[in-house]
Amino acid sequence: MKKTPSKKTSQKPAPKKSGAKKTAPARRVLLVTGMAGAGHSSALKVLEDMGYKAIDNLPISLLWPLLAEQAGQGSAVAIGIDSRGWDFSAMALAEHVKRLRDFPGIDLKMLYMDCQTDVLQQRFTETRRVHPLAVDRPVYDGIAEERAMLQPLREAVDHVIDTSHLRPQDLKRILTGYFRLEEDPGLKVFITSFGFRNGLPREADLVFDVRFLDNPHWDPALRPLSGLDKPVADKVRRDSGYKPFFKSLTGLLAPLLPRYLREGRHYLTIAVGCTGGRHRSVFTAEQLGAWFTSAGYSAEVRHRDLAGWSARQGLNAAERQGLNATEANKKKTTTKKRKKA
Repeated sequence: MKKTPSKKTSQKPAPKKSGAKKTAPARRVLLVTGMAGAGHSSALKVLEDMGYKAIDNLPISLLWPLLAEQAGQGSAVAIGIDSRGWDFSAMALAEHVKRLRDFPGIDLKMLYMDCQTDVLQQRFTETRRVHPLAVDRPVYDGIAEERAMLQPLREAVDHVIDTSHLRPQDLKRILTGYFRLEEDPGLKVFITSFGFRNGLPREADLVFDVRFLDNPHWDPALRPLSGLDKPVADKVRRDSGYKPFFKSLTGLLAPLLPRYLREGRHYLTIAVGCTGGRHRSVFTAEQLGAWFTSAGYSAEVRHRDLAGWSARQGLNAAERQGLNATEANKKKTTTKKRKKA
């Protein structure tokens, strides 16, 4: 008898199980260091409000055990390490940072808080605090020693914030811009006008000088106004150098913005300065803010030296409107005279 061959049922091969395990997202770690009195505690409080777990004055010897054992686990953490620590060493901290940056499961950034020496001296004097490196010496000696000691860290930091002339709300704005925890926040641009005679904004990433434009200050009718007022805006806009400058400025910035995002940067501070920070820089900053908004970026504009000037001048909204109306009436009168002529 012939045996009938059995029919082979076709079976689909079982899908191969991938041996690669899904990697857990890296834990965000922010180390806060820098000069004593520059605002470490204030920065940590802001970061805590932003969602970070904050640890202040951690000994360096505990940094590696704390982070290496919990890599990829837990919420974002901000750790303050500075010269107050009993085992603090700038070289040791730099070595730990280098090791941790190569360690899987940790996304580590380092923030350096800085401040001008004279401002630090004033802060320690006003609060009657003792500098950690000058317990029995003048404050200046401790500041100088600490600045020299921390120099090796400057090459390892990701961001430097100088708090010499920052208000608390400015510090919060900068920290939020650099270290927010939301995914893919895009690029936020902060634009400030300022007067060179009052000093540069030390937090600025890019600084542009518009003092080459005609100064409305020398027009008695425009002097009490600011770049927020139409007569001043019209004068600056009519300057033959303004239009090509602004076109070149936006042409310079446009290709930079996508590259900032590509490098993982989500915050940019641009400062525009003129002599007093009231006319030319104010108008240009407003125009630049409008350009960023129209290009699809989140932009905020502030005028650093304008509020104090307005207060000194004693101007209120009604007075400013009156000055604007006066200027407009002058223009109408001039136009009528020209037509009659």
